[in-house]
Amino acid sequence: MKILLIGSGGREHALAWAISASPLCDRLFIAPGNPGTAQCGENVVLDIADHGAVASFCKLQGIGLVVVGPEGPLVAGLADDLVAAGLKVFGPSKAAAQLEGSKAFTKELCAEFGIPTAGFGRFADAASAKAYVASQGAPIVIKADGLAAGKGVVMAETLDEANEAIEMMFSGGLGAAGAEVVIEEWMIGEEASFFALCDGTHALPLASAQDHKRVGDGDTGPNTGGMGAYSPAPVMTKALEAQVMAEIIMPTLAGMTKRGSPFQGILYAGLMITAQGPKLIEYNVRFGDPECEVLMPRLKSDIVPALLAACDGVLDNITLRWSDEAALTVVLAARGYPAKPETGSVIKDIDKAAALDDVLVFHAGTKQTATDIVASGGRVLNVVGLGKTVSEAQARAYRGVDAIDWPEGFCRRDIGWQAVKREREG
Repeated sequence: MKILLIGSGGREHALAWAISASPLCDRLFIAPGNPGTAQCGENVVLDIADHGAVASFCKLQGIGLVVVGPEGPLVAGLADDLVAAGLKVFGPSKAAAQLEGSKAFTKELCAEFGIPTAGFGRFADAASAKAYVASQGAPIVIKADGLAAGKGVVMAETLDEANEAIEMMFSGGLGAAGAEVVIEEWMIGEEASFFALCDGTHALPLASAQDHKRVGDGDTGPNTGGMGAYSPAPVMTKALEAQVMAEIIMPTLAGMTKRGSPFQGILYAGLMITAQGPKLIEYNVRFGDPECEVLMPRLKSDIVPALLAACDGVLDNITLRWSDEAALTVVLAARGYPAKPETGSVIKDIDKAAALDDVLVFHAGTKQTATDIVASGGRVLNVVGLGKTVSEAQARAYRGVDAIDWPEGFCRRDIGWQAVKREREG
């Protein structure tokens, strides 16, 4: 089977790495890909915004499955147009992708179908948003309604911070994403990422992970797309996983079907494990990034039959096997990230890091010049360590980080701290 993977980030390199290992994959194309995905398949130049051009490429090449990595093309309806052209696509429809495309859509779905989440209000103007904040007090969470590349959430610890965030969003600081704002209560607890493969009716839970959103050590500084992750997340016990499936994932699938927009693809629930139980922070409609980079190395089963089963509505016939080992990834980012990352600097010794035992390197914001690999984005590399414990995986990941020669890059040095602390306390 010929497969087309859409995207160019670390998530797509991890997916390309897993898909290319499948006996079912005869040939893998990645559009547009990056220097890392080029090691797994063939990068192709395609305008992803031109859905007709993507469909034509698929027909010309005889593509049997399209896997859409990032959220942007899904929210734009790429899956719908490709399905309409007779292609098999892993990824939700435009209507179903609203679960990520609109925070307000998801909050209203939660309210309608009794899915536990933070209390909230939605606003289309700054004055009413500020009045709500004044009535609720701080700390409080301000979110742009639309897609903002992981940067549309402000954890406001004071009323002044909340009001500044509201002004920034409504004044166009996040473009169209901030045309409407959702304001939520500040939940107390431990965050976890939970993933379920969905076919519209059935859901198959994947391994858990925990992300680190803040840019600085000790979970300080602004939110980012993610500075690192590890899997499994010790906080997600089997009992908690069953509770999340029963109270959050399955009611969401039922609600989307009732609304006429069945969800097929990856449902990624950002959770807060509170004293009252798990609550939904928000949904993403694709594999997380950097969570995908720790899930794929732990997946022992062939991923391609699972993706096909999700497309065909037969996920109830699929089981997946996971390694007992832990995986931890550290994101190497360009200086200035997330505000104004500096691009163009040369990165050396990536191969040296990848050659270390139990270390993998997934490319994200990199570009191949005639002679070098250079930084071309904010989050540039994902260095993954594998080990029997999170502590062991963490040590190997940082050994890989330290093998890379890139003075213009930086990373957090405490990825996995919660799990490591748990292991030490025993």
